[in-house]
Amino acid sequence: MEINPEQINELISDRRSIYPAMYTGEVVEQHIIEQMLENANWAPTHALTEPWRFVVFSGTGLQKLGDFQAELYKENSSAKDQFDEKKFQKLKEKPLQCSHVIAIGMKRDPKGKIPEIEEVEATACAVQNMYLTATAYGIGCYWGSGGVTYLEEAKPFFGLEAQDKLLGFLFVGVPKEGKWPAGRRSPVADKVSWVLD
Repeated sequence: MEINPEQINELISDRRSIYPAMYTGEVVEQHIIEQMLENANWAPTHALTEPWRFVVFSGTGLQKLGDFQAELYKENSSAKDQFDEKKFQKLKEKPLQCSHVIAIGMKRDPKGKIPEIEEVEATACAVQNMYLTATAYGIGCYWGSGGVTYLEEAKPFFGLEAQDKLLGFLFVGVPKEGKWPAGRRSPVADKVSWVLD
């Protein structure tokens, strides 16, 4: 296998969160979405539990997602007297700005031998694989964890059970021209200690 390390380095450093408002409205080709999911499936996983679970919304499915999360937000916030019409509309309409929205779930190992945090970490690695694949194709995406992500009542809609986790949504779309922002990171030397002797 011959892989140019410099291209890998460039791919990783070029990865960005590209938000739905920055999308053109064009539909991402199906083979790209399928490749993102295939690459997600090769994430590291302790004891091969492969805890990641994805539900992909596109076409009229985007409206179903928007309606579901808006209505669930309304039910929960009205019960607490905290309903916000703007938030309701945002939840309803945000998926429609995207080509695809991928719900990110973590399915708990039924034997419970693997610590939960390791299953979450494995799922996060799978999402990073999707991010990098999207970047390689020039496709924008953004992992959001707002809205209904942490509501227990949301889990069944995404095929998750009580012991599982909904970890957010990967919003995917074709970025508008000039909407790939420059990167910002402080030096890695500020975050690394070396133990040499």
